[in-house]
Amino acid sequence: MSQHWHDLLPVDRYQVAVNGLINDYDRKIITFLYQPLIGTKCLGLYMTLWAEVEENRLWATSNTHHSLMNFMSCGLKEIYDARMKLEGMGLLKTYLKKEEDNRSFVYELQPPLSPAQFFLDGILNVYLYRKIGKNQYSRLKKFFSDGQAPDMKEYVSVTKAFQDVFMSDHISAIRANYELEDLEEESEKWISRKEQSGIQIQDDSFDFELLYVGIHESLLSQKAFTKKVKDAIQNLAFIYGIDPIQMKNIVISAINEQDEIDIEELRIAARDWYQFQHNNLLPKLVERTQPQAEYSSIEAPTTKEEELIYYLDHTSPKDVLKDISGGVEPSKADLQIIEEIMFTQKLLPGVINVLIQYVMLKTDMKLTKGYIDKIAGQWVRKNIKTVKDAMNLAKKEHKQYMEWAEGKKNPTNTTKRKIVRSEKIPEWFGQGQQKNGQPIDTEKVNQIPDNEEGISKKKQELEERIKNLRK
Repeated sequence: MSQHWHDLLPVDRYQVAVNGLINDYDRKIITFLYQPLIGTKCLGLYMTLWAEVEENRLWATSNTHHSLMNFMSCGLKEIYDARMKLEGMGLLKTYLKKEEDNRSFVYELQPPLSPAQFFLDGILNVYLYRKIGKNQYSRLKKFFSDGQAPDMKEYVSVTKAFQDVFMSDHISAIRANYELEDLEEESEKWISRKEQSGIQIQDDSFDFELLYVGIHESLLSQKAFTKKVKDAIQNLAFIYGIDPIQMKNIVISAINEQDEIDIEELRIAARDWYQFQHNNLLPKLVERTQPQAEYSSIEAPTTKEEELIYYLDHTSPKDVLKDISGGVEPSKADLQIIEEIMFTQKLLPGVINVLIQYVMLKTDMKLTKGYIDKIAGQWVRKNIKTVKDAMNLAKKEHKQYMEWAEGKKNPTNTTKRKIVRSEKIPEWFGQGQQKNGQPIDTEKVNQIPDNEEGISKKKQELEERIKNLRK
């Protein structure tokens, strides 16, 4: 059974809200700038929810997800996946309320970034460039910009002030103030434009203390690290894979004459650093490696399992795909699947490596998007950050993942004989498990019986092994 059934059902109700005014210009921004990154299904969900609320301005009437499925002519899983992508992009906030056997959601639509914010974002604009190419990117920049305004230094303001144009009737003004107080209602919410804050990178994803140690106080005060500057540093560290030691020199190069950090210069310096390190290319998420703060171990590996963990920590998903295929360069389609998961689900590279190993060996060396999406979604909800945690969860949930891959097979009355299916899984499934000093036979562990009798027998065998391990 797919994981989304635990989080969302067709009978669950939802109500759409809008966080401020969203206008037709926003529609163009979402269509041209966001759609290449999120796809048509996400765009369709956003527009459908928006259409529900347009007539009622800030709130729509309550509806069921079954109705939404009919409107969009798609399944609940597709709606659930599209919702998660919109949340990751900062275009949707989701709120849940549980009442006995009922669940209801509020979907609060967020306005998109302005073109200026988007093209200077440092993350979204880079991925848009990689997605659509230089020519289309330049065309969109021209579409959302205009020529320089005339030099206003040559002009003098002749604008009239309010008091120069209007007279005040003091007595009428006092009477009007009393009448206005009677008309005020606390329940009213004003329709206004809300500023978008952009996509959110976790605050603990970058070690600022280590960065401060590398930059002496006499060179740059910590006061220069405003919230806006720190957000920019976190984003740049994420997109370009820059650690605090490397970031030190980039920050120093962006200090201006006022001893402040120029964010635009910071972006340029980070981009130049990356292109110098990677032969003038812009970054791909699949080429990043696990951040040092999330290594499973910092000590030298002594066992085969530790060597594997070290490899997965220090290798990019692209290289893992290449290694698992015997040195053959991974296909563009496979790289796109992995990059999309890393971008939308925000799974770390080491965790993605475990996911690749498991899925490739489980599905006969094929990356099946729907299957890998389901597992990735569960790992996000479980807050999996390290290679070791990912491996442990994969071992624990192996039976569930097989059901997702092949569909649960129920035994019938006409079929009594025991059927055993041999599953191909990564070597680390059997590592670290020993009986009387000898490794457990992974071939036997990987044999999964299809009927209840076989499952019960296998369960007894495993219980016996656990008892022996405790002796």
